[in-house]
Amino acid sequence: MKKISLAIAFSVIVLAGCGAGNATKDSSSAKEAEKITAVGSTALQPLVDAAQESYRQNHPNVQISVQGGGSGTGLSQVESGAVEIGNSDVFAEEKEGIDASKLVDHKVAVVGFVPVVNKDVGVKNITKQQLIDIFTGQIKNWQELGGKNETIQVINRASGSGTRATFEKWGLDGKESIQSQEQDSSGTVKKIVAQTPGAISYLALSYVDDSLQALQLEGVTANMKNITTNKWPIWSYEHMYTKGEPDKVLADFLTYMTSDEIQSGPVKELGYLPITAMKVERTADGTIK
Repeated sequence: MKKISLAIAFSVIVLAGCGAGNATKDSSSAKEAEKITAVGSTALQPLVDAAQESYRQNHPNVQISVQGGGSGTGLSQVESGAVEIGNSDVFAEEKEGIDASKLVDHKVAVVGFVPVVNKDVGVKNITKQQLIDIFTGQIKNWQELGGKNETIQVINRASGSGTRATFEKWGLDGKESIQSQEQDSSGTVKKIVAQTPGAISYLALSYVDDSLQALQLEGVTANMKNITTNKWPIWSYEHMYTKGEPDKVLADFLTYMTSDEIQSGPVKELGYLPITAMKVERTADGTIK
């Protein structure tokens, strides 16, 4: 009898242990975080970063990683399924090698881009043709524009950059910029222009501050009012692409990006424009409605 009782007791302990192990495993699974990775445009990066911080306060079980790399990288990685979101300053249809039919576009804001120079060049306003001549190498010294006798140092974005594509399309009327120093990051461009005598580049308005001189074009300033009416034409939508329709968790975060909390908060605070503020609409082929 003693042997039988001991055997039964041992069986109960083993089964209880197994049950405890399964309970622990199930509990661990229940707490496993949902992960979202957003890669691409550095122009959009500050906004997505700000949004994910506030979103996670009410959704602690969702982990959101926001990385740069450029619009081309974002589009190619989301198309391949490597990430959940591809951030882009351009329509997927505009990017060579991307099958836009596989992607779903979620427009979350509008961003204006502006040519910026080192503050010592002595120039604040130029014509559109002068801007084109600078970036195509026709004008090489600021003195030609009434500024300092200083060589113009063009700082470009990498070829996969949506910021560069937008700037060349709408700022340079489709002309390609000269070969020059290239940088992937908006933050790096800002720092180089601020520290390099004679430097010129272009940035999203969200990166522009008193360390740089933003140029006017034909006397027009890059600001919200002028962008909404297309009076300042160097702007683009900020897109967050998914591969196919997003699942529930992903869709919830994307909906949050267009909520009043974000559109009236970080969107405006960081220098972007709410989608609803636009008085014109631009299609992928550049048609203005």
